[in-house]
Parts: sequence; C-alpha cells; structure tokens
Amino acid sequence: MEHDAAEAADGAARGGHRRRRDRFAGRPVEERAEELKERVYATFTGLAIVLVQLANAEHLAAQQATFALLVGIVGITAAGFVADVVSYLAVHAGFPEGAEFRRMLRVAGEALASASVPLILLVLAWLDVIELATALRAASILYIATLAAIGYLAVRRTRLRWWQKGIALAILVGLGFAVIVLQQLAHAD
Repeated sequence: MEHDAAEAADGAARGGHRRRRDRFAGRPVEERAEELKERVYATFTGLAIVLVQLANAEHLAAQQATFALLVGIVGITAAGFVADVVSYLAVHAGFPEGAEFRRMLRVAGEALASASVPLILLVLAWLDVIELATALRAASILYIATLAAIGYLAVRRTRLRWWQKGIALAILVGLGFAVIVLQQLAHAD
C-alpha cells in the first residue's frame, strides 16, 4: 500500500507519465510483460520492413510500402495471437474465454499499436505530403528510438550498479543490431 502511494505521488509529479501508469493499473505484471514483448516483436518486424523498403524506395510506390508494413504488422500480430490461443488450448485443454480472451486481444493490440505512427507517415507519403524515402527514414528512426527507449527503461529499472547497467544496455543494443542485421539478410535481394 505504501509503495502504491509512493508510485502514485511519483506519477503525479511527472504529469504525463501518470496516464501511462494508470493504463496498467490493476493488471498483472505477466500481462504487461507480454504486451511489451509483442510490441518489441512488432517493432523489430516494422523496422525490418521499412529498412528493406528504404533500400528500394526509388522502385517502390507509397501505396505498396504502406500495404507491406500494414500486412507485416498484422501478420506478426496474428501470429502472436494464434500462438497465445494454441498455447492456452494445449495447456488448459480449452479455448480462452472472457477475461483471458480479452487479455489476449489487449496483448495483440500492443503489437498493432507499434505501427500506428509509421503507418501515418507512409499514408502521408501516399498522399504526396512527404516523399516516400523521407517517410521510410522517419519510420525507421522512430522504430530505432522506440527500441532504444524500451531497452533503456528496462535496464534503468534493474537494481544493477550504474556501470553494470551500462554493460547491460550495451549488450541489448548489440543484440538489437544483430537482430536487425539478420532480418536485413533474410530480406536481401
């Protein structure tokens, strides 16, 4: 109770962060971890898609780029949702219902949400408000910044010493770059 009051005061002191905390209020830590995991998967997927498209931007229409990102994110989201349902079915010998089904939908929604701003950027390119290469570059920067922020916040919350946090963050960055390189190799011509 004391910890909750301190967290609420901390959230109130930081203003905008309070809304984000309230969204998670009362939800199990495991569910929040699943949502974050799905967002990271979708962010890596979206980043791979926009980087491949950026390399081929001169041969690509904005409509194609938008559709490719949308299909890619919906695909990874659907795969995650189906994996949740199948694993639930295998473990519980029945389909998820009620609160459990809604939890799975919320988790899937986090993956979809990861593509909202990049999709808006590509739609702006589609409408000739900005150039496609600019939209793809901005989307890739946004995806990289999102991954960096998630990694930073994850490491920051640990009880490691400052130098151990630095090493942990460097390892996460290295692993993130390795994932990006592998995805680029998988999509190379």
